Amino acid sequence: MSEPVIKLTNVERVYRQGEERLDVLRGVNLSIEPGELVALVGPSGAGKSTLLHVAGLLEDPDKGEVTVAGQECSKLSDDARTALRRTEIGFVYQVHHLLPEFSALENVMIPRMVDGLGKRSAREAAIGLIEAVGLSGRSSHRPARLSGGEQQRVAIARALANSPTILLADEPTGNLDGQTADGVFELLQGLVKQGGLGALVATHNLELAGRMDRILRLENGLVEAAG
Repeated sequence: MSEPVIKLTNVERVYRQGEERLDVLRGVNLSIEPGELVALVGPSGAGKSTLLHVAGLLEDPDKGEVTVAGQECSKLSDDARTALRRTEIGFVYQVHHLLPEFSALENVMIPRMVDGLGKRSAREAAIGLIEAVGLSGRSSHRPARLSGGEQQRVAIARALANSPTILLADEPTGNLDGQTADGVFELLQGLVKQGGLGALVATHNLELAGRMDRILRLENGLVEAAG
C-alpha cells in the first residue's frame, strides 16, 4: 500500500482577537494518496483556506500533526519547512498571481531558478510544462495578453515546476466561466493522474467536486466524507 502524500492528524487551528477565540479547525483528520484528486467543500467561512494553508505549511497548527511526503513537520525548523514546501507542495489559487512583467514561460521558469536550477535547464523544464498545459504557442506572451483560462493554465504549470508530490488548489476555477472552468479542471485532473500527484481542491462548484475521486466536507471545524 502506498504512503499518503499528505496526512493531517487531529489538526486544530485557533485564531484569537483580544478575548475572542475562534476555533476554525477542531481536530481535522485526512490523508491523500498518490494520484488521488480530492474535493474540499463547505460553506463560506468554514475554514477551507485555513486548512489548505496548514496543509501547505504556510501556517502552523495549534495542535496536531502534518505529514508531507512521509516527513512529520511539527519539529522542523523554519528553513526546513520552507525547503519542504518548495520541493513537495504546489499551490494554485483562484487568482493566478502571475508576474506581469514576465512571459508565460518565464513565470514557469522562476520556481526552478529559485530552487537553484540553471537558466537553460529551467527553461527546458518550463517548455515541457507549457506544452503539457497546451500553451506552446503562447509561451512568449505576458499575462495581460492571455485569457483568464490561459493564465490559470500557466499558474498550474508553475505549481508543477518543482515536481511536487501534493497539489493544493483554492477555488482554481472560481473566476472562470463554465466552459473554461471545465477545461481547466480536465487539465488538472489529467496532470494529477499522469503524474501520480495527490491533490486537494477547495471548491464551491459541486458539479466539479462530484467528478473528483472523493469529496470531503469541512463544517464546524471538522472534516467528514460527503455523499
